[in-house]
Amino acid sequence: MAITAEKVRDLREKTGAGMMDCKRALEETSGDEQAAIKILREKGQATAAKREGRVASEGRCEAYIHMGGKIGVLVELNCETDFVARNESFAELAREIAMQIAAANPIYIDRSEVPEEVIEREKEIFRQSAINEGKPEQALDKIVAGRVEKYYQTNCLLDQPYIRADKQTVRDLINEQLGKLGEKIMVRRFVRFRVGEGA
Repeated sequence: MAITAEKVRDLREKTGAGMMDCKRALEETSGDEQAAIKILREKGQATAAKREGRVASEGRCEAYIHMGGKIGVLVELNCETDFVARNESFAELAREIAMQIAAANPIYIDRSEVPEEVIEREKEIFRQSAINEGKPEQALDKIVAGRVEKYYQTNCLLDQPYIRADKQTVRDLINEQLGKLGEKIMVRRFVRFRVGEGA
């Protein structure tokens, strides 16, 4: 099947991937756009894995104010070069992450930051809760594991469902941009303020 320039352009607009990458993905899938999108997303994740060891020391700080000044977020998003830090796609990603933090109120960036004692305490609560609900003894470990996973998805920014597309996590969103921009991208730190909360 001939891959038209129009099909390549449509795929590029939907994914933001390079023209040649889009063309190759369409050729590989005999013009099946959904399969091509899947290939491009997987490529973005593979690129993310390859860049894991790279240093991300450039970037930008993004501020976001929500609810008429009631919630404020400041996030530092890092990349490898100043060139990417000034790219509009990178700036847009920083804005999206700041909005995610405002809306979903994560506590940690990644599950690796959650202290072991917090997880142990949560496991005890989840186990007791399952017992109180009358769940069978043999199912308790599985139920607790499922609820711990849900805890990560609620409290860890990278594991949270993305507010604009809940089938995608924030980690997926970052990996997608990493595939397009070709650099390691990482959330360094964030702070979220709400009027009347905290010290």
